[in-house]
Amino acid sequence: MIGLIFLIGSIVALLVSAVVIFIFRLKIIGKADKEDQFNWWLPFFAVVGALILFIPLMIYGVDIDEMLYIFISVPNICIIIIVVAMLKKGLHRKAVLSMLVVYIAVSWGLFKNSNELRWTTRWLLWSKDYKAKVLAQPNPANGELRHVEWDGWGWGGNDTVVYLVFDPSDSLSAAAKNYSSGKFSGIPCEAYRVRRMESHYYTALFYTDTGWNSCN
Repeated sequence: MIGLIFLIGSIVALLVSAVVIFIFRLKIIGKADKEDQFNWWLPFFAVVGALILFIPLMIYGVDIDEMLYIFISVPNICIIIIVVAMLKKGLHRKAVLSMLVVYIAVSWGLFKNSNELRWTTRWLLWSKDYKAKVLAQPNPANGELRHVEWDGWGWGGNDTVVYLVFDPSDSLSAAAKNYSSGKFSGIPCEAYRVRRMESHYYTALFYTDTGWNSCN
């Protein structure tokens, strides 16, 4: 709950800051328009917009599908920016077009690193809750490691699941360090990627359509 309040507060603070900056810069922006100056605040607003759009989606585990990003998010924003740019001239137009470049660069970086950013942020906010859930699981009699579902996404019935695994002996440390994939002790199915969150705690990314009790 505290993590959720902190997250919402951060987003609200970011929005308020952007609005305040925009209000205080109205006169300067208006002056720049009259004098045909390059408005450096426009690319800044593009950065803020990209962060506001993508960060909440990543933190809350809403998968940013590649098709959604390529065919909906980027084109819609780009069309709006291009239309506005066409209504401007000189340095005004270049300033607006710079928003396009900055938005694509920032959002693409967030998109390509969405899993890493999402898992790192969620671990900082909610690791205590997830660790409690893992430790609450009974020790499996078959030697498997205790685990809970950590993340997942899917499209058209093809689901991918990530598990948070408690490994008291840190036997998965080598696989996490080497970015290895394969079959590991204590995990019933082949894992595409194992990542170390902290000592004794790892995430295991399974292949699509593979679950802990339903290996392909």
